[in-house]
Amino acid sequence: MILDGIETRGGEHCETSTLDVLLRHAGIELSEPMLFGLGEGLGFIYWDGKNLPFPFLGGRAKPAEITRKLTDRLGLTLQVKETTSARTAWRNVAEQIDAGVPVGLQLDSYHLEYFTSKVHFGGHFAALYGYDDENAFLVDTVQQGGSVSTSLASLERARGEKGPMTAKNRSFTIRVDAPPAPLADAVRTAVLANAAEFLDPPIANLGYRGIGKAAVQVRKWLERSTDPARDLPQAAVLMERAGTGGGLFRRIYRDFLEECTTLVDDAGLLVAVEKYREITPLWSDVARLFTQAGETGDTRHLADASAVLSELAQREQEAMTALSTVQCERS
Repeated sequence: MILDGIETRGGEHCETSTLDVLLRHAGIELSEPMLFGLGEGLGFIYWDGKNLPFPFLGGRAKPAEITRKLTDRLGLTLQVKETTSARTAWRNVAEQIDAGVPVGLQLDSYHLEYFTSKVHFGGHFAALYGYDDENAFLVDTVQQGGSVSTSLASLERARGEKGPMTAKNRSFTIRVDAPPAPLADAVRTAVLANAAEFLDPPIANLGYRGIGKAAVQVRKWLERSTDPARDLPQAAVLMERAGTGGGLFRRIYRDFLEECTTLVDDAGLLVAVEKYREITPLWSDVARLFTQAGETGDTRHLADASAVLSELAQREQEAMTALSTVQCERS
């Protein structure tokens, strides 16, 4: 059973690529930056722990939060199913496909046969749009090939994996049971909520405070790593090309804000757009400096990266403060 009329080109980010498939099927067409922004996707985390071989810099909300918040902002019906049973998990999705509805899946990308990079990541998403006796047919990001397939056995392993950021065979569908909320109103609510979370993080390694923490910690990365030539360039790749759209998701969010200015006339929004136009290339500079530090072993590159991160912490605080002034209702 393979659904007809599914757009299989894929996007830059896995969760928004999946949302695009599900929403288009439901009759809603939005740009990928708009999906990301309405889902309050922008964030920051500096994550280092005993179980991690090397620190992780993240630039987005937790897995599945973009989906939850986007459907809430637009007033759509999100149906999520989880189970520890592989049999039930497959029945949950096969029934939807047989009924003509594409399904979003949360997966560990390590088990997907079309992935060339074999690294466990339990927060990956793809849209299932068909299956046969041996294979599942998915829409993934452009980077992974857009329209892809993997064996049913590998899909079962990817869905049932346990570990950081994994879910219990999570699948989800989206319905439009009532006219969606006006887009301008949804935009205003989303930017205000994203700004509030970014400006008042519950712990110091999140939001703008987390960027400031990263500015201090990256100076020690050559000592922290057992293989700097591998770890530091890999950190740069994760920032620039691992489904982030470049600049640790800042390019996607900049594009979202620019699109918002065609819907909402607000001074705070205009200020934030200008600031994110300046912020975005600085994140690419940080990634470049990480690569140079790993390749040369020269701590001066990390000192430069630290200085840029300190500047970014202030700039992003200012940008989000501007967004926090956006008026919630149209005049």
